[in-house]
Amino acid sequence: MQIPLASKGKITGLRTNALAYPAVLAQSIALISPTMTAVLIIPLTFASAGPSAWLAYLFATLMLLFVVFNLNQFARRSSSPGSMYAYIGRGLGARGGVLSGWALLWAYLFIGIAGMNGFAIFSTQLLAALGFTGNVPPIFFFGLSGLLCWYLAYKDIRISAMLTLILEGLSVLCILALAIFVLFGHGFSVDSAQISLKGISLPGMSLAVVACIFSLVGFESATALGGEAQNPLRSIPRAVIWSLILTGLFFVLMSYIEVAGVRGYKTTLDQISAPLNVLADFYNVNFFKIPLSIGAMISFFSLSLSCLNAGARILLPMARHAVFPASIGKTHTTNQTPHIAVTVYAIIMVLVPIAFSLFTDTLTSFNDAGTLAAFGFLLAYFLISIAAPLYLRRIKELRTIHSILAILAIICLLVPTIGSLYPVPAYPINLFPYIFIAYMLIGAIWLYLASRRTHTLFQEIEEDLEDLLQHIPTSEEATPALSETIAIE
Repeated sequence: MQIPLASKGKITGLRTNALAYPAVLAQSIALISPTMTAVLIIPLTFASAGPSAWLAYLFATLMLLFVVFNLNQFARRSSSPGSMYAYIGRGLGARGGVLSGWALLWAYLFIGIAGMNGFAIFSTQLLAALGFTGNVPPIFFFGLSGLLCWYLAYKDIRISAMLTLILEGLSVLCILALAIFVLFGHGFSVDSAQISLKGISLPGMSLAVVACIFSLVGFESATALGGEAQNPLRSIPRAVIWSLILTGLFFVLMSYIEVAGVRGYKTTLDQISAPLNVLADFYNVNFFKIPLSIGAMISFFSLSLSCLNAGARILLPMARHAVFPASIGKTHTTNQTPHIAVTVYAIIMVLVPIAFSLFTDTLTSFNDAGTLAAFGFLLAYFLISIAAPLYLRRIKELRTIHSILAILAIICLLVPTIGSLYPVPAYPINLFPYIFIAYMLIGAIWLYLASRRTHTLFQEIEEDLEDLLQHIPTSEEATPALSETIAIE
């Protein structure tokens, strides 16, 4: 039995040329979620790196730039919906592409779930700050966040992308305003303990870099909008690299400020669960606490929304390639969105945290979801770094520098991979790698069964990806942007 692919060449039905560069950049920045790191992750980094936490974020940013260089070898040559899946499929073949898509579906799902838990945590904090003493179950916040995300993603990519830009932008501006008070409120002075790097520990720094790398994943998600971005061969590579650079520098700055800001406080940074609120108290700017809670709440909402948009656009081409039911690959005739993929992904994104909430609290669910997501990102980054030189060799554009960058990316990715496995983490986190492996095995079996139903499936997917990604740039797109020069053409 042979099932024809639903897609031949360009995937139709999405709103083309709809997203300007700021909206595409917002997709990647929202998925990295700078607010999440500032309010929850930096204290964990300090626990390992101490005063050198800022340096750990700098190292992590530089390491992930090698992955970006490989990813952008594809992004500046071709674009399509769910491009990361298509890129890897073009470099490693249909099997590699589908398995990478399977990994990215996992990654975006669990980061989105982390966002829903964060939304619940800070919504509860906001209600408490406003004097509400009742107990609102987290299920309510999961449902509210999920429903709003679904509606926006279902309705119009332009609305959801611009809302993501505005919400995350407001949150970051609020954090930066507090940072100015901390830096200059008592007179500016350089924190010599951080700059001198005294007492730096190599094992501690290694563990901190692992946490920092996981804080920065998501920069690649702009590629999922390849079918809807304006001038995608320019805007997407620029969004990928600048989202990483800008958020990396933001994390370096906020690490320095949080470490310096709590110096002299009764508790060290690694023992503080809400560092920005503590800074607001410590520097007598309590009026920041409610805006900070609102900013964190809307930032976590935009994180879930960006994950829903990205995940649905991975589902879309996979469904049109007969990996999933063809109905998931349909698009809304009026809204021009992958409405069925959005609906399916949103339902799962809400049901999983509801199930988690039956067994544990929201903060633990947040941490667990983020850890689970990291494995999907790591696998996708490994695959794109392997696929890039193979693809360049196939099109006869491979140079020595490309091979070196691919090798460096793979070496850098080994750091968080090994760090997440050894030392062996406590139960149940020690089971997470095996849960992810089991999930990938299910994906491999699913793919095998799909290929049995359609004997020419892999050949048809590869042919379709060739058609899908054939994009001749216009003269405007062919002009290298600054980010493309940085990314080594």
